[in-house]
Amino acid sequence: MKKFQLLVSITLLLTSIGLQAQKWESKQAPLMTKFAKDVDPENVLPEYPRPQMVREKWMNLNGLWQFQPGTWENEPYPKGNLKRNILVPFAVESALSGVMEHHERLWYRRSFNVPESWNGERVLLHFGAVDYQCEVFINNKSVGTHQGGYDPFSFDITDALIKGEQSITVKVWDPTVKEGFPRGKQTLNPEGIMYTSVTGIWQTVWLEPVPQQRIVDFKMVPDIDKSVLNLSVKAEGGRLLNYTAVVKDGNKVVATINSKPMAPTEIKIKNQKLWSPDSPFLYDMTITLKDGDKVVDQVDTYFGMRKISLGFDGKFQRLYLNNKFTFQMGPLDQGFWPDGLYTAPTDEALRFDIEMTKKLGFNMSRKHIKVEPYRWYYWADKLGLLVWQDMPSPNSYTFGTPPINKEAFTTELMRMVETHQNIPSIVMWVIFNEAQAQHDVKEYCALVKGLDPSRLVNEASGWQHEGNGDVIDNHSYPPPSCPYSPYQASACGEYGGIGYQIDGHIWNPDDLMQYVMIQTDEEYLNMYDEFATMLTKFKTNNGLSAAVYTEITDVEIELNGIMTYDRIMKVDPAKVFASNQKVIHKNIYEYVYNVLPTAEVEDRSWQHTFEQPANNWMKADFNASAWKTGKGGFGSAGTPQAINGTTWETKDIWVRQEFELGDISKLDLSKLYLRVHHDDNGVVYINGVKAADLPNWTSGYINVELSDEAKKALVKGKNVIAIHCHQNDGGQYIDAGFVVVSKDKPISDSVIKTLLIK
Repeated sequence: MKKFQLLVSITLLLTSIGLQAQKWESKQAPLMTKFAKDVDPENVLPEYPRPQMVREKWMNLNGLWQFQPGTWENEPYPKGNLKRNILVPFAVESALSGVMEHHERLWYRRSFNVPESWNGERVLLHFGAVDYQCEVFINNKSVGTHQGGYDPFSFDITDALIKGEQSITVKVWDPTVKEGFPRGKQTLNPEGIMYTSVTGIWQTVWLEPVPQQRIVDFKMVPDIDKSVLNLSVKAEGGRLLNYTAVVKDGNKVVATINSKPMAPTEIKIKNQKLWSPDSPFLYDMTITLKDGDKVVDQVDTYFGMRKISLGFDGKFQRLYLNNKFTFQMGPLDQGFWPDGLYTAPTDEALRFDIEMTKKLGFNMSRKHIKVEPYRWYYWADKLGLLVWQDMPSPNSYTFGTPPINKEAFTTELMRMVETHQNIPSIVMWVIFNEAQAQHDVKEYCALVKGLDPSRLVNEASGWQHEGNGDVIDNHSYPPPSCPYSPYQASACGEYGGIGYQIDGHIWNPDDLMQYVMIQTDEEYLNMYDEFATMLTKFKTNNGLSAAVYTEITDVEIELNGIMTYDRIMKVDPAKVFASNQKVIHKNIYEYVYNVLPTAEVEDRSWQHTFEQPANNWMKADFNASAWKTGKGGFGSAGTPQAINGTTWETKDIWVRQEFELGDISKLDLSKLYLRVHHDDNGVVYINGVKAADLPNWTSGYINVELSDEAKKALVKGKNVIAIHCHQNDGGQYIDAGFVVVSKDKPISDSVIKTLLIK
């Protein structure tokens, strides 16, 4: 870390600027961030791109390259100059590339000179990421191919170099939706929650001279219970190699170890300082490779001493950080930029998003079906932000998709874990999202756990769960919900989606998408805090360990960000901070008693019909003997958190259930709530009196206030609950009951017994 400023200066001296000096002009996207003006074609993203494995010498190849669209797979190799220019590493569809066009096939080209000081060393060519498939040529000679849009890769180009000026050519093919490869939220026809595609080079391209005998890779796994860092170094170039690792706290050496490559080594960290969001302490470490006593290679790195685990608190499985329950509260972060798409305009922009996440009171972020450049994780490590890392999904939210390429998914999943396993901030791997291309879940959970047993595994955020992994993760819009598993931690992996438009900061005013729309700051903050209170209750009483709010920024026409797409805060961050800190640090105790149980608790029979009944169908004295009888709940397969006792697949359903109450005069009726899970719109009656309207849908069971008139309609003896539910689209489900909720102290057993169903 301490060498970054020096390395940037060295990079500027080494970078070839022949093409950089040519004309470049950014295109104008519908929105641009304040960071776009800081993009300099002669100094594009100059920061060292691999902060956890730093060498002194390197050359940045970002800047103005030649490019031209490709035609077909076997087209002839182009000779001479290409037709146009593009600013690397911005994808061809982005405004900052200077092109802002989509092309399925691309050719890139630029020249560079190898510094004389690199003579005698091997030269590696690194790509942070290229989407999707590429072949790389040095001086018109192919040096390798790569497939996968999210992982870093490199080639040893030493043997292809010539005297004088060198040329690099990159051939790219990106089918986006036309093949079943991982692509996250990219589509060729942006709409709703799917966004502009990203084709070609979208992370830093750079050169690195390395010695013949060198450190290839290393793995760091902290063990805070033993106060040790487990280190394994991979090296090449001889059988007699050894290394020294020196650990520092600032300028103070706290540990030194001598070992050999591939030998698992424990480094004792005395008086260890733990890493956490509140105290993101990082140790520096220098690894020096030797051949006998001769130093042959050296790299700088950093690590954090932290532990993520499941812990049982006597009632629930919880997410533990450093052996203590820490509620993980974060936004959904999709990592899109209006001007750079997948690529932030500057390193300061990357840092800004994480700083704002912290300023809003979050301690975690769910990196949503995208993998970021290493420097994003560096800032998460340094500033203190827990990260849930999603695997980018294939076939996301589009119809008529091709078959999943399982080989590509497996390979890229493994690469994601293997290339990011040293990062302290990453605490969870999320394999699937909302059933998108979900397959072979058990096998993938075992695979990821085998690759990285030090972190938690989330089999699927939202929708389909098979009981694998460490977390049960439900999605619920707009209000949050709380799933339950006796052997997994509970998380609400998405909720919220509060839509709020800020004039002048909308991607496309004629095409808007949100889950629920509000009109004022006050309305937004009230709803946000209401949801935060629900989460706090779930945490305190139902075992919820984490929640993810949708989302940190708007993305194209999706307008549910706390910030706009061009990174303008919509509401007072201090008030959002207070709501989030309430969830993380406070408790709100509730005592809940079932009066009329839902299917969550027991099987109960309802009368139901799919045909329009008479107008008095909700009355207590209505004759429903011609209706069918079935067990609740009523719904279709695959509806989130549904407990289907009876299949319902028509547009409408009407259900009724008779129940008896005891003496209700002893109960404070303000404590009586409707317990319901509905998808979609519904209306509830008690003894013919409207008790509640149920707009939109829920993704799980929630408590809803009853109307005063309906409470007054309850009687000792026989009562009737009647519900009409209408299906709009997607899943469908209805089930309901009643609960008594005391927010201050338990209700006496004698009072509860008087209410029990007979």
